[in-house]
Amino acid sequence: MPISIINSIASWVLKQRIHQIELFLKYPNEVQEELLHNLLTASENTIFGKQYDFASINSYQIFAERVPIASYEELQPLIERTRQGEQNVFWETPIKWFAKSSGTTNAKSKFIPVSNEALENCHYKGSKDLLCMYLNNNEDSELFVGKSLRLGGSSQIYENNNTFFGDLSAILIENMPIWAEFSSTPSSKTSLMSEWETKIAAIINETKNENVTSFAGVPSWMLVLMNRVLEDTGKGNLLELWPNLEVYFHGGVSFSPYKEQYKKILPSKDFKYYEIYNASEGFFAIQDLNNSSDLLLMLDYGIFYEFIPMDTFDTPNQKVIRLADVELNKNYAIVITTNSGLWRYLIGDTVRFTSLNPYRIRVTGRTKHHINVFGEELMVENTDQAIAKACEITKTEVIDYTVAPIFMQDKEKGAHEWMIEFKQKPADVGLFQKVLDETLQTLNSDYEAKRYNNMTLNPLVINVARENLFYDWLKERDKLGGQHKIPRLSNQRDYLEQLKGM
Repeated sequence: MPISIINSIASWVLKQRIHQIELFLKYPNEVQEELLHNLLTASENTIFGKQYDFASINSYQIFAERVPIASYEELQPLIERTRQGEQNVFWETPIKWFAKSSGTTNAKSKFIPVSNEALENCHYKGSKDLLCMYLNNNEDSELFVGKSLRLGGSSQIYENNNTFFGDLSAILIENMPIWAEFSSTPSSKTSLMSEWETKIAAIINETKNENVTSFAGVPSWMLVLMNRVLEDTGKGNLLELWPNLEVYFHGGVSFSPYKEQYKKILPSKDFKYYEIYNASEGFFAIQDLNNSSDLLLMLDYGIFYEFIPMDTFDTPNQKVIRLADVELNKNYAIVITTNSGLWRYLIGDTVRFTSLNPYRIRVTGRTKHHINVFGEELMVENTDQAIAKACEITKTEVIDYTVAPIFMQDKEKGAHEWMIEFKQKPADVGLFQKVLDETLQTLNSDYEAKRYNNMTLNPLVINVARENLFYDWLKERDKLGGQHKIPRLSNQRDYLEQLKGM
């Protein structure tokens, strides 16, 4: 069958989904209410459903009063029972897949249940919807003429008591539909290689002669791969190697600190960047417009959403609200109830809404990864934007960074201490520091108030990291590649002190 016909058929199939998306755009809160009812009905005969008498819950208010907000640690005993082979614990259908995740910082592994419903109606549905929205916005796309270069996790699948665990990306590759495997590169065998350095070499060898039209992965690790591709092939930019490249689908960490570096290796004003927001727990949001940083919250993936305003988070006055009650430009912690049996689960991410009709969000950080030692409420979104601005002004590039507080001692005021690894060190680090600090003040009024006349916070301090510091830090902890990330912000100094000691 000619490639043009394949492209046309794939486009037609994907675009049929637009009509279903329009339904939840028109009736978002009704779709969410019905979804919650369906989740409760499906699980009323599970051990968890009987414990909280799901059968008698007929409103959101009763659900919120009866079922507690839960962290992973609180759900872990039930998850472990399922991992040992017991079923019908918190979800009606058998669960045999578990996405192993240590998060950004924890050495202790989490095992997130992934039901067949979540695979089909959330993760794969999200991937198809991403393509659907992209094609809907770009009628002349020839995405399916070539292949998508994927960079996923670096773990194989392990079996235990007839249950299986591994990186989410490994689980998705293991269960991937034929159409997705056909349109992807490298092969599943290469994608699932565990040793990062060997894997990178194998990916380059397999993909450099392919007709790659898109690529997908975490920006920080994808940049490592793409720079290695250029070194290996001797090309000046990626379009010399893959002239039909048209879009990069990215997620996992903010794109802001890396955008200018990508523009250098993809020197085309027509090249597109599309962001997604997904995790082991589910697929949540997709960029639905060209040239936008806002993500459409997907409301029919089997996930019921609730939100905790960050100004009440983890306080005696903590309140939880549903989607219908959110406000613009406030930071919220996300609470999810899913078709994998995660009930009122605190995922650990924070978002703010940029639109309420439709519901669009931006990811602002993590509940554990912000700095509020001095009442400054600094979020990752603030620091990513400030880094991007400082790079633009000083004509430099940042590979990675982390920030920690300098605590007040005796009569000394506090401050923020940064560790920054530059691809190219700025000619004037003092200017970089000044722009960074001033930009943070324009982005965050709480930080500005604490910095006013050095009242509470002294000017920020920058440590220029040696080459490969963050890479070596991750390698020492066996966290190279895939979905592993540098912890950007912390209220403690642990990560910063470890880095300073290397």
